[in-house]
Amino acid sequence: MKKRRERIDRGIKVRAEDIFAVCSWREMLYLSAPRLLPIVGFIVLPLILGVYWQRVLLSVAIFALLAISWDILAQSGMVSLGQALFFGMGAYCSGILNHYFGISPFVTIPIAAVVGGAICTVLLLPVLRLRGVYFAMVTLIIPLMLERVIEATKIFGGTEGISGLTSLPSTWLELYILLAAVLAALFGFRRLMTSDYGLVLKGIQDNDRSVMNAGINIYWFKIQALFIASVVGSFAGAMMTHVYRFVGMPVFALDYSILPIAAAMVGGPGSFAGATLGAFILVPLSEALRALGGLRIVFYGVFLVIFVVGLPEGIFHFVARKYHQFERWVEVEK
Repeated sequence: MKKRRERIDRGIKVRAEDIFAVCSWREMLYLSAPRLLPIVGFIVLPLILGVYWQRVLLSVAIFALLAISWDILAQSGMVSLGQALFFGMGAYCSGILNHYFGISPFVTIPIAAVVGGAICTVLLLPVLRLRGVYFAMVTLIIPLMLERVIEATKIFGGTEGISGLTSLPSTWLELYILLAAVLAALFGFRRLMTSDYGLVLKGIQDNDRSVMNAGINIYWFKIQALFIASVVGSFAGAMMTHVYRFVGMPVFALDYSILPIAAAMVGGPGSFAGATLGAFILVPLSEALRALGGLRIVFYGVFLVIFVVGLPEGIFHFVARKYHQFERWVEVEK
């Protein structure tokens, strides 16, 4: 009996390219395994980690949301260097509502996400016509300006910030809310970008002039994409504020702008899963190297260079390509 090698996904795609008609439990498992892995992992991880690494996982989820937020803008033709603007605006909105008005975190967090996203969108509206490095420079400058304004005017606690904020009832609740938000953003925005709406956003990234010639108002779509990305980043900031019960000038630090970009580059830009994977690699790596002191930055930098040079497409795209190249032996029909 003769046999030949066949790619596992070949039969599925031949039968129905995008619909994926399946005829066995093996094919169903093959298609669902990559989707089930993050869901199961997010449920199990908090249960098996110690207290310290649970806090690290909180930071991982925060930076994953910021990386996804950056990826939304990048796929819409807007390269941002200012995720700290979204993060800090959400953090301050939530902290102010809780500290000055005594509102519960369960109310301040969603309000801060929407209001913070709206404020960031309004701040960046005048520069939406800028492209490339010019838009990126403005997004980098605004959070630095806000930081200096708070320092000079001493509003909202000035350099000391606002402390003693209300925390969520338990660390478990904080973890699962953040992980659920990451999953919702991961699968929701992936679905969004494969719809007709997402195709318009990608078209703006590829050739905005052609999209304009088709009679589409690209600036209206950019405003919507900017608001969506701002809401995600502001939600991350609002959650972090109540996790640490503090909000101050550090929320506008460059770390919240640079690390999400690094996560997206290492994981694979253009795929929200890549941005999430990058955050799950870089943040724990940073903590694991903390014992090295000043040398941590050197090793961290070498790691980034190796991945950017060795895998310019990103880890996720590389793994996904290899996954779809799995083969099996099948009988040759006579």
